[in-house]
Amino acid sequence: MSNFLTDVTLTDPPPEPEPDQSTKPQRTASQAAAAGLSSRWASLAAVVIAVVWTIPTVGLLISSFRPEEDVKSSGWWTVFTDPAFTLQNYQDVLNGGSSGDGLSTNLVNSIVITIPAVLIPISLATLAAYAFAWMDFRGKYVLFIAVFALQIVPIQVTLVPLLKLYVDPPFNLMPLAGRDAPAGGLYELWLSHTIFALPLAIFLLHNFMREIPGELIESARVDGAGHVQIFSRIMLPLMMPAIAAFAIFQFLWVWNDLLVALVFSSPEVSPMTVKLVSLVGERGQDWQLLASGAFISLVIPLIVFLSLQRYFVRGLLAGSVKG
Repeated sequence: MSNFLTDVTLTDPPPEPEPDQSTKPQRTASQAAAAGLSSRWASLAAVVIAVVWTIPTVGLLISSFRPEEDVKSSGWWTVFTDPAFTLQNYQDVLNGGSSGDGLSTNLVNSIVITIPAVLIPISLATLAAYAFAWMDFRGKYVLFIAVFALQIVPIQVTLVPLLKLYVDPPFNLMPLAGRDAPAGGLYELWLSHTIFALPLAIFLLHNFMREIPGELIESARVDGAGHVQIFSRIMLPLMMPAIAAFAIFQFLWVWNDLLVALVFSSPEVSPMTVKLVSLVGERGQDWQLLASGAFISLVIPLIVFLSLQRYFVRGLLAGSVKG
């Protein structure tokens, strides 16, 4: 026993293997971005940006209720030391002030122009997006690339050709407003906004549709559903967030549009953006009404955005995460 113990040499235990760095859990880019954006400094920066972004709107709201003498003599921030408010500006802006032409009719015109200019391209884009996403036909990919390429065409390039088509259409077709009626009606505005919105609408809705699992479509086809039933019963309910997100964008674009309205609208159907500048008057004596007129034009888009904001966020995030 003693010889056995003396023959055995005591050695140090083998060193433990160092942990492999590759086995450590790595944070993904989204997790790193979330950690950075949720830090205290990021939250502080977001609050500062929100405050700075909101200050002009607050100043616009305060100026819209200030008397004419105060608006023309001092800044809106003086209301905290010398408060004075009135509703006369809103009465004048709706009645026209000294120019005698208010915004009541143009407010109705903006609503009549905007609602169809939102519904028409969405209706056409959802049908086209479904065809590009889940139907097979000859020239599908070439046509989709052509639609996608139309997004880079500047609107300014198309204004004059479109106006010529509206006034003197080819193939001896009748103009939208009739033979003897001048161009510049609602039909031209609706068609123009639809043309300009369709490429982006088709592209966005197509990308959203492609994220829907194909197994869902195949199971519906096995049950005997056709394209009409698949589109109306499956696609439309699932696409509501994306449709609402684009509807908000399109509503804001059409409501705040000035270029298309200046080119294609007549004085009888001009929206608020065209008529708002006339409130200043020929000699600039009514420029204090601009704040009230601008805030009136801001209220309706704000209501639309707040009503659909939950769909707006879901639509923006649609398709960003798989799994």
